[in-house]
Amino acid sequence: MLAEIITIGDEILIGQIVDTNSAFIAKELNKIGISVYQITSVQDDREHILQSLSDARSHADIVIVTGGLGPTKDDITKHTFCEFFDDTLVENAEVLAHVEELFAKHISTPISDLNRKQALVPSKSEVLKNSYGTAPGMWFYEENTTFISMPGVPFEMKNIMKDAVIPKLVSFYERPHIIHKTIITYGLGESAIAQRIEEWEEALPNFVKLAYLPNLGKVRLRLTAKGKVREELQDAIGAASNTLYPLIDDILYGTEDEESIEAFVAKLLTSKNFTLATAESFTGGKIAEHITAIPGASAYFKGSIVSYATEAKINVLGVSKEDVAAYSVVSEQVAKAMAIGVKNLLKTDFAIATTGNAGPAKGDSSAAIGTVFIAIASPNGVFVTQFNMGNHRERIVQKSVNKSFELLQKEILKM
Repeated sequence: MLAEIITIGDEILIGQIVDTNSAFIAKELNKIGISVYQITSVQDDREHILQSLSDARSHADIVIVTGGLGPTKDDITKHTFCEFFDDTLVENAEVLAHVEELFAKHISTPISDLNRKQALVPSKSEVLKNSYGTAPGMWFYEENTTFISMPGVPFEMKNIMKDAVIPKLVSFYERPHIIHKTIITYGLGESAIAQRIEEWEEALPNFVKLAYLPNLGKVRLRLTAKGKVREELQDAIGAASNTLYPLIDDILYGTEDEESIEAFVAKLLTSKNFTLATAESFTGGKIAEHITAIPGASAYFKGSIVSYATEAKINVLGVSKEDVAAYSVVSEQVAKAMAIGVKNLLKTDFAIATTGNAGPAKGDSSAAIGTVFIAIASPNGVFVTQFNMGNHRERIVQKSVNKSFELLQKEILKM
């Protein structure tokens, strides 16, 4: 069972927005045993859309299209579908009533005839209700292929996908099962892991596949099994996982079905009634951003000092001028002082401090680009680790954020 996803919009092709819709749709389809054959992005152009629909029909059972359903002239998806299916637009009374209700209840500007035209849909389509917007989804079935059209606005598309498309696909098609299990490792690179587990990988059943997914300090190992009997696939994935764990126990963090490392740290802090603060230099508040993205963070997270300039490290966190002069701002001594300073300032049990040179210029330190010091202050003392995170600014920052949570987790587990 194969699907193709087509996203429509010049804004995608010129890089104005990032296509997150395809990733969401592919993940939802995979959950119900439908594999994505191809993802295509096309212009707001009639011929381009028609050609993409025709090509998709030749190799996919299901074609899902997002975008181009707005009320303005540049949104041509409905008209192009009419041409593709030799159809005409008709007014749908339920959609019109919904559009009028949305404007009456939630939109301050008066409804216009342009807005009412959202109720025009191809006569051969089945309407999929869009609870959060004016453009409905549409379902077509012709020549053994299902075509589904949804708005490009992500929160509208996601609602239609979950409430209408997925249930309808489940009832419409008999599908195989696809089982995934993703195991997360920290602290060892992809090639080193591959060497370590080579014999294990070669012994996998032919219907179980392994993929390596490296990402800034961690490597995800994704096991995938596909077949007709779900229980057999689950047993195979379980057996493979159980034989893998002893081979990677020193770098094993958990599985992707579990929470992220920052969510796991949040649970540890909450369960032990510990508090946390951060002092960030080159990471610029990104550690705090990850923490506060988790609901309930105020129970354990007391705040962050983004001491980007040397003066802030000295005047706010109490880093001594002598240490800065003797060791530079990118040093073990300054990282330690930052962690102690924010821990004392905000009266917490734990603190994370980061100082480093992410480039492109060296700034107030002579340390090589990529040099990073991460300090963890705990009730047992302050522990500082030095790293070389490479020479790419964004990767240096994100790898350091990940490593900070990894180091903090280890210290909390010692308590």
